[in-house]
Amino acid sequence: MKKRRICLCLAVVMAFCLMTGTVGLAAGETWTVTCPWAPDGVASLVSQKAASLSTEYSEDITLVAEAIKGDAATVNTWVLDNEADDPSLVFVGEGLLSITATMDPAKMQFGYEDFEFVENLYSSVFVLSADAKLEIENVEDLQAYVAEADQITVATNGATGSEAFLAAALFGSMDAGDALKLVPYQSAAEAAQAVTRGETDFAVSHQSQILEAYNQEGVTVVCAFDEGPIENGPFAGVEGVGEYGYPFFRNRCFIMARAGTDEAKVAELKALYDEILADEEVVDWLHDTMLLEVDTMEVEDVEDHVANVKDIVEQYIDIVQPE
Repeated sequence: MKKRRICLCLAVVMAFCLMTGTVGLAAGETWTVTCPWAPDGVASLVSQKAASLSTEYSEDITLVAEAIKGDAATVNTWVLDNEADDPSLVFVGEGLLSITATMDPAKMQFGYEDFEFVENLYSSVFVLSADAKLEIENVEDLQAYVAEADQITVATNGATGSEAFLAAALFGSMDAGDALKLVPYQSAAEAAQAVTRGETDFAVSHQSQILEAYNQEGVTVVCAFDEGPIENGPFAGVEGVGEYGYPFFRNRCFIMARAGTDEAKVAELKALYDEILADEEVVDWLHDTMLLEVDTMEVEDVEDHVANVKDIVEQYIDIVQPE
C-alpha cells in the first residue's frame, strides 16, 4: 500500500509538472556554426563574436562557433553529415556558390538548393591599393595610369578567388585585360603586404589588411569595390567603382541551415542574428575594428548577389584563367 501511495504521489507530481512546464526544463538548443575557412580569418572572428552574445538575446538558442581549415570539401562533408532540422549551421558565400560552382563544379557535391538561408553575417568591401610611389589617389588617376601602362601587376589572394575576379573585372572594363598580370599569394594579408614591398603595382584586399601599410604611407587606397563611397572607418570617402559604371561585388558570408529545416526555426535563428547584428557594440566593433559592414539580407538579395558574381566570373574568366 505504501508503495502504491508513493507511486500515485509521483504520478500526480509528474502530471502537475508537465502541465506547468517545470519538468525537464529545457536548457535550450545549441546550434553549432561551422566556418569552413581560415580558423583565424574574418568570418571566424565575427562568428565567435556573434556566438558570445547569443545567450544575451535568446533563452532558447546558444550559438557555438567552430572554425575548420577547409574549403568546398568541408561543406561537402557538412551537407552529407547533416539532415533537415539538425542543430547545425554552416557558412557559404560567393566563393563557393558563384566562383567554384562556375570554374570547378566537380569540387562541389552540393548546391544552393541544399541550404536554407538564415542571415548574412557581414559584408566586406574590398579595396584596391597602389604602391605610393605611383601617386594614384583615385579612379581618375587610375584611368590615366592604365591608359599608358604596358603591364599592370596586381597581388591577389589565390589565383582564382574573389580578389582576382574583382581585379580582372575592373581592369578588363578599362580595356586593359591584356596588360593585366595577376600575382597570386597564399592569403589576402600576404597580397596586401606584397604591394607595400613593391612586388606589385596594386593589390586587392580587405580594408583591414591594408590599413597598417596605409598608415605608414606605403600605399594609397585608390577605390572600393562597391556601388558608392565607403561610409565608415579610416577609408571613409574612398569612392566606389560603381560610381564609374565598373562591375563589383561585396564579399559576403551567408549563414545556412540544412535544406528542409523547419521554417519557424529558421525564422527564429534569423531574428536572433538580426538582434545581435543590431547591437551597438557589435556595429561599432564591425565598423571600427574589423572594417566590415552590417548588411542583413533576404533570400532574394542572396540570389541576386550569387547571380551577379556568376555573371562577372563568366565574363572575365579568360583574364583570370587564360587558356
